[in-house]
Amino acid sequence: MVETVFAPWDDPNTAPLISFKNVTKRFGDFVAIDDLSLDIFEREFFALLGPSGCGKTTMMRMLAGFENPTSGSMSLSGRDIAGIPPNKRAVNMMFQSYALFPHLSVWENIAFGLRRDGVAKDVLNARVEEMLKLTRLEKFGRRKPHQISGGQRQRVALARSLAKAPKLLLLDEPLGALDKKLRQDTQFELMDIQEQTGTTFVIVTHDQEEAMTVASRVAVMDEGRIIQVATPEKIYEAPNSVYVADFIGDVNILTGPVKAIGADTYSLNFGGKEPVTAACDRTFTEGETTHLAIRPEKIGIHAERPDGPNAVQGKVLDIAYLGNLSTYHVQLPSGQIIKAQTANTRRISRRAFTWEDPVWVSWSATAGVLLDQ
Repeated sequence: MVETVFAPWDDPNTAPLISFKNVTKRFGDFVAIDDLSLDIFEREFFALLGPSGCGKTTMMRMLAGFENPTSGSMSLSGRDIAGIPPNKRAVNMMFQSYALFPHLSVWENIAFGLRRDGVAKDVLNARVEEMLKLTRLEKFGRRKPHQISGGQRQRVALARSLAKAPKLLLLDEPLGALDKKLRQDTQFELMDIQEQTGTTFVIVTHDQEEAMTVASRVAVMDEGRIIQVATPEKIYEAPNSVYVADFIGDVNILTGPVKAIGADTYSLNFGGKEPVTAACDRTFTEGETTHLAIRPEKIGIHAERPDGPNAVQGKVLDIAYLGNLSTYHVQLPSGQIIKAQTANTRRISRRAFTWEDPVWVSWSATAGVLLDQ
């Protein structure tokens, strides 16, 4: 049986759940969101990623109903939601602080929103039990928030947010308070819960690893604009700009004029002894300044000059040992530093190279992405 790939954004007949059209949001003279258009689809786990002050939280607050656009339109299920108060939207928001009621039990925290809506007692009881089971908190229903761990409190906040079955759940840096190991475990729990409920999740984060792990698509933002929207794989392997390449993961950027040397092949003169070769199906004019973005794991490091088009000599300036990986910082004669990454496949391996060693770094013509901005 062929598994269908979840990609509603590629189907022109699929109507988006959320649609931003030319949305601008100003606070006085400051433009927080700048003429932004974006569609988010039902059952997506969508990530808004960017540095502090890029506008991602403002977008989240507009979706929640705490802010309205200065201009442009914003719709949910085809209905314009600008001006509709937060409690009248099929939207719920989970805050970074979790905002649990300390005097209420876990059970009562989850039931709180349902009680306020006057849900019948038997329906309420069944829904709370369902949420406890979904978030694996059945044993903790009678405890108070201070009697459970940070990760469990995070799940209580999630259960409470999902109890009213919103069409859209907004998560504002939801894992920021957890330690790294717990955060990684919780990312997979979030993905499982999102898949089981079918709720559309929109997560705001500045943690690129988190966005790449959980999201069906990622929007990389800067200064109120969306720079690129794509799947995590495309964002990483085919960034549309130096900004995105640099923001997501580690990257080497070689800059200089290009010249076509064959079909979809260019030579780039980045200031080394000889130019390097890059495959690219985009068209550049001769002498145009371009940027070649290459990930460190796609660069090999060698004692002798290897065969192939792109081999550059340098010396080892620094070594970062990361347990499973080692990153070598190799300084070229021009002064530029190239990062090359190797997997530490042996339990105790003597390093092949050490500080100040002369080495060659190399990569294939298809290893990098040529960018014009």
